[in-house]
Amino acid sequence: MKILVLNCGSSSLKYQLIDMATEEAAVQGLVERIGIAGSRLVFKLDEKIVIEKEIPNHDVAVKLVLDSLIDYKIVDDIKEIAACGHRVVHGGEHFTKSAIVCDQVKTAIRECIALAPLHNPANLIGIEVCEKLMPGVPQVAVFDTAFHQTMPKKAYLYALPYDFYKNHKIRKYGFHGTSHYYVTRRAAEMLEKPIEQLKIVSCHLGNGASVCAVDGGISVDTSMGLTPLEGLIMGTRSGDIDPAAVAFIMEKEGLTTKQMENLLNKESGVLGVSGVSSDFRDLEDADAAGNERATIALDMYHYRVAKYVASYAAAMKGLDAVIFTAGVGENGAGTRAAVCEYLAHLGVEVDHEKNNVRGKERDFSTDSAKVRSLVIPTNEELVIARDTLQLCK
Repeated sequence: MKILVLNCGSSSLKYQLIDMATEEAAVQGLVERIGIAGSRLVFKLDEKIVIEKEIPNHDVAVKLVLDSLIDYKIVDDIKEIAACGHRVVHGGEHFTKSAIVCDQVKTAIRECIALAPLHNPANLIGIEVCEKLMPGVPQVAVFDTAFHQTMPKKAYLYALPYDFYKNHKIRKYGFHGTSHYYVTRRAAEMLEKPIEQLKIVSCHLGNGASVCAVDGGISVDTSMGLTPLEGLIMGTRSGDIDPAAVAFIMEKEGLTTKQMENLLNKESGVLGVSGVSSDFRDLEDADAAGNERATIALDMYHYRVAKYVASYAAAMKGLDAVIFTAGVGENGAGTRAAVCEYLAHLGVEVDHEKNNVRGKERDFSTDSAKVRSLVIPTNEELVIARDTLQLCK
């Protein structure tokens, strides 16, 4: 069975076609700059292929992807695609697991647009375009928030008047759930222990970043909140900040709500502190060259990640493993070592030779470490494909 996995953004479309017999991608690619000059489809077979053409909307983008599968003989017929799995960022309290798309599911996704205005509309467009271009093919929605619906109220409620939760569902939801789910299951396999017996902290460290406490395979707390802005310092997001600072800055700088949201989401984080870049490779180069603000930004980042890991060890009353995943987590040996240095009192010990790895699975702990430190490349697309297969059997 072949499953098409789609991740629609407002101006982009990432995709993979996965053969579930082998769980390997026959092709993966990206449509970028949808509705913008310079749009193109990029994918890799034996070599990188770039198709430049006007792509005014998602209808054209999805059709271009489907046509390329035929034109480049990745499939002989579109009917070989048995189902489509879609990443949907926000499912609110509606979904604790993935769901086959129907009118009720689409209505629930629309209801969550206010909670994820940048993501859910694009996710829904992708679903509806596939329904139109692939009539009769099952569409499955896989939600970033679903894995975290097991959090207890003490973890997900904010200390606001309770009516805000009852009337508007203002609470912590968490994100990156598909990634946290995948890497913690893979960690259990690597450690050769049942997931039900493990207390794991998963660190998804990319341009967006979150930490998740997984106790016995269940998410019990996570750093992102109502939106992806809460929690860690990120590439351009501020992460945790005194709420009073927001009103103070708006008054002093004369900013509107939209301008303040833009500042916190797109102008802050390590970019805002360093003034250099949101890319950690650039920060590390600047740090090595003696740029003090780049050094401060990295120090702040490592410190905040370590604080979350340690707090989640306390929340779970124990810790068996720490996982590093996503772009920075998988490739940043310096980041992993710096974070783990704070955690020595918990039993984390790094073998620096083993830690010298990029993008590969590795237990980089010393032999005597009480807590295992793991690099595990994430594979959210495979989780989406597996959920889709299970629901469509």
